[in-house]
Parts: sequence; structure tokens; C-alpha cells
Amino acid sequence: QVQLVESGGGLVQPGGSLRLSCAAAGSIFSINDMAWYRQAPGKEREERELVAVISSDGSTKYSGSVKGRFTISRDNALSTVFLQMNSLKPEDTAVYYCNFRGTVAAGKDFSSWGQGTQVTVSS
Repeated sequence: QVQLVESGGGLVQPGGSLRLSCAAAGSIFSINDMAWYRQAPGKEREERELVAVISSDGSTKYSGSVKGRFTISRDNALSTVFLQMNSLKPEDTAVYYCNFRGTVAAGKDFSSWGQGTQVTVSS
């Protein structure tokens, strides 16, 4: 199975920056999309918001609420995705989850989630 481990969350003041990381481990053949989602306080799992996604060709998409402030990038050699978050706002407060979709060595598709990392933006 593919396991994802996240790091980099924490408490930051409005206007500050944080960088999240998510690394995969397991018998991975290829990773297509690497994405970040967030779940705001009081929201259910089904209400997770797609924050950003980066495809295997390097193309990216962002939620309108973070475009221009957040940057997603990936290191394929390390099977890792990053989310650089700048100009953070209180409404960015949420648990951030990474999600990878790809193929394992046995040829089956997979979709795995990280454990979540808390980001709190507050003065």
C-alpha cells in the first residue's frame, strides 16, 4: 500500500507563510496527480476543498481563494509534493490533507490520503 506522511503545519500570524510537505512510501510505479485539500473547522470530510493539484506533466490548478498566494510543486525523485503558502489569512485555517493518485508496481491504480496537518492562522 501507498502511505503518505505530511509535515509543516502550525500556527502563524496573518500575512505569514508556511510550507507543507507530503512524501509517499510504498511500491509505487507512477504518480499522476498530487493534490492538497483542506477541511475547515466544522466541515465534514465530504466538504473538503481542493486547494491545488499538480499533474505529472507539471501543470497546476488552484482554488480561486488561494490563487496568487499558494504555490504547489513536486519532486518526482522523492515522491513528494510541497505547498508554499504565503500571505496567509484567518480563513485559511483548516486541516490540510495531501492526496496522490497513480499506479502501484503491481499495475493497480491507487488513491491515498495523508493523515492531515493543522494550519492555524491567528494573531
